[in-house]
Amino acid sequence: MNAIFRRPLFRRPQMWIKENQIFLRCDYTDKDKAKEIPGYRWNKEQKCWVYPLSVEVIRQIYASFEPETLPDTAMVVDFMLAQADRVQKAKLEGWENAEPFEPMPIKVQPFKHQVLGYNIGINLSNVALLMEMGTGKSLTAIAISGRRYLNDQIKKLLIVCPTSIMFVWHDEFEKFADFPYTLLVLDGPVKKRIERLQGLKGDGLLVSVINYESVWRMEDELRKWGPDMIIADESQRIKTPSAQQSKAMHRLGKTAKYRMILTGTPVTQGPLDFFSQYKFLDPSIFGNSYYAFRAKYAVMGGYENRQVVRYQNLPDLIEKAHSIAFRVTKAEALDLPEQIDQIRYCELEPKAARIYEQMRKECIAELEGEKVVTAANVLSKLLRLQQITGGFLGDGEGGTQKVSTAKLEVLKEILEDIVIDNGKKLVIFARFRPEIAAIEKLLQELKIKYECITGDVDMSARGEKVRSFQNDPEIKVFIAQLQTAGLGITLTAADTVVFYSLDFSFANYDQARARLHRIGQKNNVTNIHIIAKGTVDEKVMKALAAKKNLADLVVDGWRNVFEK
Repeated sequence: MNAIFRRPLFRRPQMWIKENQIFLRCDYTDKDKAKEIPGYRWNKEQKCWVYPLSVEVIRQIYASFEPETLPDTAMVVDFMLAQADRVQKAKLEGWENAEPFEPMPIKVQPFKHQVLGYNIGINLSNVALLMEMGTGKSLTAIAISGRRYLNDQIKKLLIVCPTSIMFVWHDEFEKFADFPYTLLVLDGPVKKRIERLQGLKGDGLLVSVINYESVWRMEDELRKWGPDMIIADESQRIKTPSAQQSKAMHRLGKTAKYRMILTGTPVTQGPLDFFSQYKFLDPSIFGNSYYAFRAKYAVMGGYENRQVVRYQNLPDLIEKAHSIAFRVTKAEALDLPEQIDQIRYCELEPKAARIYEQMRKECIAELEGEKVVTAANVLSKLLRLQQITGGFLGDGEGGTQKVSTAKLEVLKEILEDIVIDNGKKLVIFARFRPEIAAIEKLLQELKIKYECITGDVDMSARGEKVRSFQNDPEIKVFIAQLQTAGLGITLTAADTVVFYSLDFSFANYDQARARLHRIGQKNNVTNIHIIAKGTVDEKVMKALAAKKNLADLVVDGWRNVFEK
């Protein structure tokens, strides 16, 4: 009679560490327990569960499985202690005395705070570089990824970032990377991006750069490509856990051995912003459940219990977040030049002032007729007023008519003083397209050479425009649309910036200021704001100077914003 072989009902769990990951092989009947441990992914080849290496994961493995069924923990403890000792040593040294634990594969001499970030980064599988804009976080990230490549830890690197920064990474690698690499910026139609990704070959580290919006559309193809390391640049873009791009990043993160987030502003709305970013980075820190995380660190109330009333247990949150993070601000790390703020007032011409006043009264009347006044409705009306201060009025059919040249006259004076008389370079930020067209016409009349970036400029051309301004002595002015070019570019060839108009976001304003006030700037930076006196410009400037978004102030006190 033939023997019948049955699979044993229980197999002894096995756990081991390799390449900064924890591997767990257990009986199939324990799969639900294995999946309860944050950060899990299934390894088909080895038929086991893989987790990020952390004390929290190890603690949960031992809590979920009987200790006597697991192997001796000496190796695990030794490994974790050695890793913690290296990170702690780096933090205790501080950047004043920091020396690289291993040579940094970069072409330039790093700042000491960058060395410290590098030392921490190469000793953590998953690291958050919470480095303020202008402190050189991209150089630090390139050095870390280069060292991992040279140590045979990674072969493929995926960088996910906002669209406006994609080609900046190309320039940064070219400028800093002192190791072999092949870099591809994935722009254009999705079909084209997929074809280019599938055909990516070359020497050294293979680097793909893609924007956040494309990740969820190309998730399967990116997973098949199989990055060993993923960098999420400006990771505050995935702070909302329910957003499609956040969910895609969470899933994609599980496939990579190493992960990194880069941001100077991890918290923009409140401490709960940490959760989604860390779910991508290392879910063992805060777990997989946003509601459990929120229950631990926030007290809810208000309508249907949906509003955060206050926060709690914040020391614990900060301690956990910083256990795998390096934080530095410009004030702490660098002796950067100071910034000087100036306001140049202009007065609207009588006709423009009458148009503005009529529009202001109409906006107030419309809002008073609303049953519920929303921030979006208030801001849309303020936008119409702001367009007038910039010199233009919508005709209701998608076109505009010029109603004022007040700001343009002030700008002309500034150009004559700084560019024509002193031969210096100047950056101009403006919000609206008609304003930019008028500024371009003025520069042409003054025979001043310039570069310009708006939303219409192709991403692949933006880097060249920035390089032209930075390196060509004949190019004196750089015009940038605030929402398009306020992030990810370096304009240190100038030390004066003119804010021709502003939008209502402090984050956009702060990012724009940092284009000049960053590494490479040798002079004091002067920020000149052209303000139409007695208009909404003053209210916007007041809110931004207080580091607030105008949207946060307009609902309850909207009448104050419309007052003269």
